[in-house]
Amino acid sequence: MIDLFAEAMVGFRQLLDEAKASGDPEPTAMTLATLGDGGRVAARTVLLKGFDERGFVFYTNCDSRKGNEIREHAQCALLFHWRHIRHGVQVRIEGPARQVDDAEADRYFASRPRMSQIGAWASDQSRTLPSREAFEARIAEAESRFEGQPIPRPPHWSGFRVEPDAIELWYGAEFRLHERYLYERREDGQWSKRMLFP
Repeated sequence: MIDLFAEAMVGFRQLLDEAKASGDPEPTAMTLATLGDGGRVAARTVLLKGFDERGFVFYTNCDSRKGNEIREHAQCALLFHWRHIRHGVQVRIEGPARQVDDAEADRYFASRPRMSQIGAWASDQSRTLPSREAFEARIAEAESRFEGQPIPRPPHWSGFRVEPDAIELWYGAEFRLHERYLYERREDGQWSKRMLFP
């Protein structure tokens, strides 16, 4: 019996490898869509920082708009769009997002450039900033605070893993005669696969 989830993940990995080889400046960039209060949908670009059979991981300030929306409504969607491979490829992923454990977040945070670590402490992400100077003062304060020592992960900063229950591989073609394959997790946990009209 074919493991359809494994097939979808192998397809994703191959496409990501092609995107990286294509010279795309941000092959791991993905649009993240979340649901806020009153049914208002928001989308923004985040970077994929890891994926495996458990799902697709990105990192953020958990008190940001997206962090708060995910905590309120776990279901979200991801979109990769690689224009420069084949005739253009999209990968759509839907599923709930759950926070990664502290050990995983700590490992990733420790691998970040030092100024990115400083930025995680200095930025009150998504909140009103009175001036650029105010932000630069917060950066300077964080640099001074952690001078000469390792920078710990802020308690408000972590990762989310989107656990897919749907993955669509969309292959572009001339005249918009695209090829689309949708993999979906059924209620019994098994995966199905079907083609979609373009």
